[in-house]
Amino acid sequence: MAKPDPLTYSTETFIAGLHDTKPPVTFDPLAWEALAKERLSADSFGYVWGSAGTRQTDDNNRAAFKKWGIVPSRLVKANFTNLKTTLFGDEYEYPLALAPVGVQRIFHQEGESAAAKAAGEEGVTFILSTATSTSLENVAKANRDGPRWYQLYWPSNEHHDITASLLKRAKENGYKVLVVTLDTYMLGWRPSDLDNGYNPFLRNDNIGVEIGFSDPVFRKRFKEKHGAEVEEDVGKAAQEWAHTIFPGTSHGWEDISFLKEHWDGPIVLKGIQTVADAKRAIEVGVHGIVVSNHGGRQQDGGVGSLEVLPEIVDAVGQKIEVLFDSGVRCGADIAKALALGAKMVLVGRPYVYGLAISGQEGVRHVIRSLLGDLQLILHLSGVPDISSRKLNREVLRRIL
Repeated sequence: MAKPDPLTYSTETFIAGLHDTKPPVTFDPLAWEALAKERLSADSFGYVWGSAGTRQTDDNNRAAFKKWGIVPSRLVKANFTNLKTTLFGDEYEYPLALAPVGVQRIFHQEGESAAAKAAGEEGVTFILSTATSTSLENVAKANRDGPRWYQLYWPSNEHHDITASLLKRAKENGYKVLVVTLDTYMLGWRPSDLDNGYNPFLRNDNIGVEIGFSDPVFRKRFKEKHGAEVEEDVGKAAQEWAHTIFPGTSHGWEDISFLKEHWDGPIVLKGIQTVADAKRAIEVGVHGIVVSNHGGRQQDGGVGSLEVLPEIVDAVGQKIEVLFDSGVRCGADIAKALALGAKMVLVGRPYVYGLAISGQEGVRHVIRSLLGDLQLILHLSGVPDISSRKLNREVLRRIL
């Protein structure tokens, strides 16, 4: 079913204003964080807002966008910008995806189900985190026929059977692309979580560990080891699952072969920051990469992700699909990442803030706001189609 033009959201809002009805949530993307903070506990807000160390990487992510300005072309006769993009041979309605964010039920009781449903209804790709607080089967039901991908926090090789089980379940439930996060084999040094003494994966519930609690291979292993079902010792099971998906040491490039044996769709490596690693990704035969530093959450003192995007695109963009993540807050940010060569842009914190503010409708508001903003920016810049050569570095000027 064709999705409405993103700009219809602004039209609907102005028409409602004629009847003295104002939107329940602000359209200012920089205000969503403060609204979410008002609604969340210190633990929950600290988790989503928190970054590694002094937040230098997070700051650098945001600063990198300010170094580029958009230069419009005039007298371009065209309809509103076509936002369709093609990845791995499939056409996607929009170049926007909801990034994999775990433990979403600490932000709203409906958690991942609400976010996945909103994404599905709006035709935006939803990427489910292994750290979900809702089973991948239930998320698939909420997402219905929406485009959905699965993000893997990769267990160590001694747990190959668990990894294979997760991939099998994802494939059986319609997740088309496998996104493998490379930079989080253990959680980063995050002062906000440390100050609150809060690690959601170690608590006596299923938040962040539900995908393990619902996995038949993990459940069998746990019972054989402890002589009890997961539900009989939730605290121990949670800690054991957390150690399984955050083993503390990284895989090697040679281990990609196992994923290729157990996943027959596109494989994308998330967390690439160097040309050398991007070239290595091509050598091992994966289909895409996400230029990302995990939104500044894993390593302090890092370079802004947008800073390295152009050189990576120049080196490998003709041989592998390049996606982008980290620091995105508005339509202009998405436009800049696309102009610098990304085929799709992932957004994280903004939609989580929307979830905290107003559940499914909050996520929907964020999605529609970002897409409307993006389409209008590109239309006013004289870009008729994001897939054309009209959206490239000639649209931008380095200003800092």
